[in-house]
Amino acid sequence: MENKGFEIIEGSLTGKADFYRSGSIKERAEELNDLIRNKDVKCIMSTIGGMNSNSILPYIDYEAFKKDPKIIIGYSDVTAILLAIYAKTGINTYYGPALVASFGELEPFVSETYKCFQEIVEEERLFPYEIDKPKYWTDEYINWETQDRSKEQRKNEWITVYDGVVRGRVIGGNLNTMQGIWGTEYMPEIKNGDILFIEDSLKDASTIERSFSLLKLSGVFDKVSGIILGKHELFDDLGTGRKPYEILLEVLGDKKLPFIADFDCCHTHPMITLPIGCIIELDASNKHIKIIEDWTK
Repeated sequence: MENKGFEIIEGSLTGKADFYRSGSIKERAEELNDLIRNKDVKCIMSTIGGMNSNSILPYIDYEAFKKDPKIIIGYSDVTAILLAIYAKTGINTYYGPALVASFGELEPFVSETYKCFQEIVEEERLFPYEIDKPKYWTDEYINWETQDRSKEQRKNEWITVYDGVVRGRVIGGNLNTMQGIWGTEYMPEIKNGDILFIEDSLKDASTIERSFSLLKLSGVFDKVSGIILGKHELFDDLGTGRKPYEILLEVLGDKKLPFIADFDCCHTHPMITLPIGCIIELDASNKHIKIIEDWTK
């Protein structure tokens, strides 16, 4: 990132460890608040994921963020922070790359991830802005410490079942993390006409059936106009041969919502950057997703 012209300011807990986390709840919250209050910081990017971002939500300085809005971006466990900030401030956040997990990847995927990040976060855009589908993708696991080759490239395809074109506010993130803030003041209310974006990683068929069923039981599928389902990294079908979108279809039942599955804003590579809270158009008939309005104004 420094080679791209960025000046890196590390959080106070970078490189530190407290067993399963980088610091205590209060320490981690203060690390984030220091970056929020630092007027020289224009973008806060997570280093990697984790498990416990929801524990710091009561201690984030949301008022400081409203006074000095900045880009805040990451994925996976950071979903809790992204959605909480959006819920509390109304300011768009970004579901997108993390510093090590995404920009530590090898070519060609790292360049594809950076290209989308740059177009969404840095550059002037014309609207509507169509999100390009990457030509190739991967979820191959290679240990970082021993990796000496690029990961395999698989031909990419987005999947649709029901046709339709819908517009709405996009809300969502990592589904497993969303369950850790469900029903709280830190989870934005899902409203009629919203487009639900969800993705997950390293889960099995039984787990995602349970997660999708929570959405149905909560009435989410009765409100949203469409669904974007991200690729599932290293999904375990438990011998069923079923894909995540097929399990979603079973849970939806007779509800024939337009959706695009295997979208590349997820734990796989490359990764698309998606602004949370912006108005998008989901065209399931032609497998297109467009950002309709400038979310930065």
